[in-house]
Formats: sequence, C-alpha cells, structure tokens
Amino acid sequence: MRAVIFANGAATSPEIAQSCLQPDAIVIAADGGARNAWFAGVTPDTVIGDLDSLPAALRADLEGRGVRFSIHPPRKDETDLELAIRRALERGATDIVILSALGGRWDQALANVLLLTLPALRERHVPACIVDERQTLRVITSDTPARIEGRSGDTLSLIALGGDASGVTIEGCEYPLTEDRLPFGETLGISNVLREPVARVHVKDGIVLAIHIRET
Repeated sequence: MRAVIFANGAATSPEIAQSCLQPDAIVIAADGGARNAWFAGVTPDTVIGDLDSLPAALRADLEGRGVRFSIHPPRKDETDLELAIRRALERGATDIVILSALGGRWDQALANVLLLTLPALRERHVPACIVDERQTLRVITSDTPARIEGRSGDTLSLIALGGDASGVTIEGCEYPLTEDRLPFGETLGISNVLREPVARVHVKDGIVLAIHIRET
C-alpha cells in the first residue's frame, strides 16, 4: 500500500503529484504540506504536525471535509515530515512517496533528504523516495538495490552517505562500476548518464543517495 506525503517545501506540480497517486493510497500532509496538497487538487486523509504553518481557513475547510488531524506540540523532537513518515509506517505503508520536500530552507531540505535513511524504514524494508519536478531521490543499501527507470540521456548522481560505500555496481550508464568503492565526501558518482532505459545500482556495504534527474 502506497503512502503519499506532502511536505511543506516548494509545491510539486499537480501533474507530478497525480502521477504518484494510486487508488488505495494513504495521503498524509505534514502540517503546511496541506497547502501543497490543495494546490495539487488532492485532499489528504490526515494532517499531522504542530499546525504552525497551516492557514486557519484551509484547516476549517479540511475539517469540514472530514480530514483527520493529529496535532503535536511545537516543542517536539521530530519534524512534521518525520512524524508523517512514522504515521505512514504505523498505517501499514509498503511504499512511501514524498512530495514538496525540497526548496526553501536548506536545513529543512537536507533533513528531509536524510529522512530517507530513517532506521524505521530499513527495519520494515519500506522503500521511500522524494519526487520533485525533474528529480527523484532515493537511498540504496545492500537491502534495497535500485532499478532506475528513465530515458537515455537522463542524469544519475550517486553520493555516499555516512562513510564510504563499497561493492558498488552500476549498470546501464555511461560510466559503469563493478564492485567498486564510492568514497564519502568525494564527487566520483556525480553526473553519470543513463545509456539504457533502465539503470541498475547495487551496493554491498554502506548507504548511497541516488538522484535521478529527468531530461526535459
């Protein structure tokens, strides 16, 4: 079961948002992400957070539609997006797509990207990705090899997180790797190019952030 989460970053276009939905999808808005859901023409079934970014008029409208609210105090240890991801897991999500998570504040955007490494996701083997207008971000580990579908000419960048990644294999790209090392803090994996409709990336040890940039 897919969960689609709207964060409070730069709004994702209605076309991209609608393409991520599935008939039985759980739709959660992280606080002001409800505005991004509204922009995309989507009514969330749950809004979660401290509600400091949610306009009163929109809250009233959503309450009138029967949307559930999970209200948390402003003084908390998690961001609203982390709360939304954890709620999606509690509800049995087997696949999580996060929209509107980039743009705006760098601290929030970086924290949003790093939430893709949330241990609770790995413990439950639930894949998660951030989808932007032209980019999809996901984490690759030994447990989650990636099959990246795109077009020849798309950009694929791989960045090691938290230390070197070893046993990295890249297939279907201009610059392949076979059981190689992707050093942490270096730029070896930046700006690879798809040469086939599908690229495959495997990692034996470590965590790799994969950024797929679709050519227009």
